[in-house]
Amino acid sequence: MVMLLRARCFQRLAIPDSMRVLYKDYRTAIPQNFSNYESMKQDFKIEIPEYFNFAKDVLDQWTNMEKAGKRLSNPAFWWIDGNGEELRWSFEELGLLSRKFANILTEACSLQRGDRVMVILPKIPEWWLANVACLRTGTVLIPGTTQLTQKDILYRLQSSKAKCIITDDTLAPAVDAVAAKCENLHSKLIVSQHSREGWGNLKEMMKYASDSHTCVDTKHDEMMAIYFTSGTTGPPKMIGHTHSSFGLGLSVNGRFWLDLIASDVMWNTSDTGWAKSAWSSVFSPWTQGACVFAHYLPRFESTSILQALSKFPITVFCSAPTAYRMLVQNDMSSYKFNSLKHCVSAGEPINPEVMEQWRKKTGLDIYEGYGQTETVLICGNFKGMKIKPGSMGKPSPAFDVKILDENGATLPPGQEGDIAVQVLPERPFGLFTHYVDNPSKTASTLRGNFYITGDRGYMDEDGYFWFVARSDDIILSSGYRIGPFEVESALIEHPSIAESAVVSSPDPIRGEVASFRKIDQNQIKRRLKDTIPNIILVCLFACDSP
Repeated sequence: MVMLLRARCFQRLAIPDSMRVLYKDYRTAIPQNFSNYESMKQDFKIEIPEYFNFAKDVLDQWTNMEKAGKRLSNPAFWWIDGNGEELRWSFEELGLLSRKFANILTEACSLQRGDRVMVILPKIPEWWLANVACLRTGTVLIPGTTQLTQKDILYRLQSSKAKCIITDDTLAPAVDAVAAKCENLHSKLIVSQHSREGWGNLKEMMKYASDSHTCVDTKHDEMMAIYFTSGTTGPPKMIGHTHSSFGLGLSVNGRFWLDLIASDVMWNTSDTGWAKSAWSSVFSPWTQGACVFAHYLPRFESTSILQALSKFPITVFCSAPTAYRMLVQNDMSSYKFNSLKHCVSAGEPINPEVMEQWRKKTGLDIYEGYGQTETVLICGNFKGMKIKPGSMGKPSPAFDVKILDENGATLPPGQEGDIAVQVLPERPFGLFTHYVDNPSKTASTLRGNFYITGDRGYMDEDGYFWFVARSDDIILSSGYRIGPFEVESALIEHPSIAESAVVSSPDPIRGEVASFRKIDQNQIKRRLKDTIPNIILVCLFACDSP
């Protein structure tokens, strides 16, 4: 099996169902099902074209296929909210609306190729249009979570030098409060039913914007997006991704991990401010021609999630481990998931106990994946592979992954070290370019020929990778190196514990918890004694999650 990308535009040829997405002027031949991981990994090859733009070379090609009757009537985008509102777009409609949006950016906002656009929107259709419009115009998208504070917004606007910001009624006051301190910011667009002084009303502007727009012919290595890190270990850093690192790199996720085809309906619950939304709500599904399903809920509601999985023909579901932990607390016997066939999780390690509960209640395994904002999928559990609960799986076809010691030497199976991706002599295409305006941070991630992820783990004798902790989360106690996840997984096996957190000292734990319940400490100690060495730990037990 060989994947060769040799030119510029995606196209699906008239091929049997056993083949996947093909690319115009490239030659891409990928079997629909694979059962031999080693063969898949060994044979995978990709050549990056000089020019590449996801909107032009992927989305517009799916539009052409729709017009030619070569794609099923499955929508490209399917959105619902908690009030019963619903809309569906074909790829043709997505193209038309995104071209209107693109003209607003270039004409009304006077943005040029390479200018930066901050987008802070919830899961509303305009967020997806903003993504595609930025691709079409060659402007650089900077997503932000709706949880950002006024201070957060100021920091991001000043650091990124964004010239335009797009948000809604909720955050517009915070933007207005800091806009005068952001010398590069000259355009503000609001998604609202009402006008606001100093802002362009996107809904009104979309009514009159032209749908005629010529997509910018971007080079594959041009900056496409900037993501801010969460800032847990210092000020948030800017991570730069190119048109190929995500636009092409995430085709690996869509094909091999998500196992998508054009008839699938993919639902990812991630927040729009995080790179996981780019992974599984934009690039991965649309590379494969699948439908992106979105459900706008102001806050996470496990019953609403289960109802949607039961009501709508969702075939592939992606959510964070915390969400799965909340879902399995429900009585799921009344829900019928007739369409659901594939479930994945990423963002944090998922406990084996949660995987087992989900399998018992749905009959489906959870295929865990591991990656970072800086990367596409690094490791994953793929179809046709045996799942080892708690393992991140095996390396993605795109990456050569090793466990290294502090000197850069590769460690043997079973020994804990730094999880690393080989970047020399040839840098893999699914990796970020650099930390923007931070060369020292970029340099600090390199050790010999490898990019150091900052995560600790080990590889077992079968080539499966296991997460231990972030390097800065390791607890040192009486000579032991303690990974919090190992202890948390042991705790969550207890039937009285819905969620757990382990830290190195009894400091307050960030986040809100609705209520607490004390549990017999001796009982917990007996439970840990069977699986964990004698260690010092602090546990927070929540009977209700935030």
